[in-house]
Formats: sequence, structure tokens, C-alpha cells
Amino acid sequence: MRLGVIDIGSNTVHLLVMEARAAARPVPQVSQRSVVRLMRYLEPDGSISDEGVAALTEAVGTAADLGRAHGTDETLALATSALREATNGPQVLAALAERAGVPIEVLAGDDEARLTFLAARRWYGWGAGRLLLLDIGGGSLELATGVDEDPDAAVSLPLGAGRTTRAFLFESDPPAPESVDRLRAHVREVVAGAVGPLRAAPSPDHVVATSKTFRSLARLAGMPRDVLGPTGRWRMRREHLDDWVPRLARLSSVDRTVLPGIGPGRALQIVAGGVVAQEAMRALDVDEVEICPWALREGAILQRLDHM
Repeated sequence: MRLGVIDIGSNTVHLLVMEARAAARPVPQVSQRSVVRLMRYLEPDGSISDEGVAALTEAVGTAADLGRAHGTDETLALATSALREATNGPQVLAALAERAGVPIEVLAGDDEARLTFLAARRWYGWGAGRLLLLDIGGGSLELATGVDEDPDAAVSLPLGAGRTTRAFLFESDPPAPESVDRLRAHVREVVAGAVGPLRAAPSPDHVVATSKTFRSLARLAGMPRDVLGPTGRWRMRREHLDDWVPRLARLSSVDRTVLPGIGPGRALQIVAGGVVAQEAMRALDVDEVEICPWALREGAILQRLDHM
């Protein structure tokens, strides 16, 4: 069957359509995303502005229409941290569900981590041993570890690249050095207070990272990894981030767009994303990550297939 997922995130609304059947690898057919950057539409009271609701509704409608045009048999719609936390979230979700034509499931933070971990486990297989997963979204940072398809420990922290950019680096472009320092101190404090369950777990055999933020950073600061098959893969060391993040912070968002892997949609928040990546890797004693091409959307489809 042809399954679709509409992922309503803090940065983008992303449609993924895959040909899927039990006991077979899902094959992507359509991938389309609309950049919304929802964090810029948050009001002081925590609600999403009318302009933001309009942008979301348009993006969700575009995704739903495209999915139907490609003959999806079933469409899942998922919402993550920005809508989960918005004070007018229930009203916005009702409007989006009406436009999408399907119910919208609001994921808790640890559910985001678990679905993404499932996708990574299926991608790498049992031979990868214990996995440690890092995922930086627009609104949150997810971390998980385990040897099975369901992680032993999973945490979600309010340290997404969009959220931290808005909170700490929004006043000037490029950001002031003291603003970057305040962000780093904040990230370090939040991560240190939450990673106890992951540090208490046995050492991972394989550390993987997902999300556009990690992929962009790896394209810029990492290196390709030789693997079998047609899909290119990247790996990145923490020392590469230690070298590149200060250099990114000295550039304006416009100047960052000429760098490999840093497109216009990612340039504004890549500094914050780099700081979060650095501090998460440091707190977990991770020297190197490999970029996993599957993440939340693939995890949702795999879980749906398992339940059928």
C-alpha cells in the first residue's frame, strides 16, 4: 500500500509518501516540504499568531492535496513540540485536521524519540548493537539509547535549533559573542540535568544522529563514509564542530548560505543547532556520529506497518 506522513514540525511541514508492505523495506515515492519556521509566529503569551496559523494551514493543505494526488491509501499526520506547547494548540490542531482531512496525532517528546529510534534501529539492523541516537529538531532535542526497537531510555529537551535561536540569537546577525556564550551555558545546564539515564546505560556500540540540522552540519564539517549501496552517508566528529561552530557564528546568515550544506532555510539557526550538537555530544562523551537517513517520518510508517 501507499502510506503518507504529514510531519508538522517547528520548522517545516513535510510530506513523505512511501510504498510499503509488510516484511519489505518502505520505498520513498514523494517527499515535499514547506518551510514555515513556526517559532517566529509565537506570541508573548505562547500562542501561534493568526499569520502563523494561516501559514501552517496553507502548508498542511498543500501536503494533503499532494498526498491525495499521488494516490495514498492512508495518511498519518503528526504534530511535534511547537503545536504541543502552544496555548492555542487545540484550536489550531482542529483547523489543521479539517484542512488535512485526517486526524492529527500530537506526539509527546519521548514518543518523538522512540519513533525516531525505531527508524534508526531498522536502518542499521541488529548487527549495530546498542544504539545511541541524537536528533535536533526545530523545537526540541531528542536523545535515546537501547539494544531493541524500543529504547531503554529516551528524553526530549526544549533545545531545538529554532527555539534556541529565537531565545538567544535573534537580536543580531551575526550573533554577538556573549549571546552565543549565554546559549552555550544554557544548553550545557539543561543537557547535564537530563542525560543521567543515558549515561547510566551501557556504552553504545554505534552512535547515530538524524535531522536536517545534523545533516547540514555533517555536509559542512564532516566527511563522507564509504558504505555499500547507493545511499551516501556522512559522519562527523565533535572536533569538527569545535572548529566550525565559532566560524559560523562570525558569519551573517546570508554569508552562511554559500557554505556546503547550509541552505537559506537552515542558515539562520545553524549556529544554535551547532551549539546544541556540540554540547549534547560532549555531555554524552560522544566523539563521532554517523548520520542516519531515516528519522521520525519513517519511524511512523514502520510502526503503522507493524500494527496492521
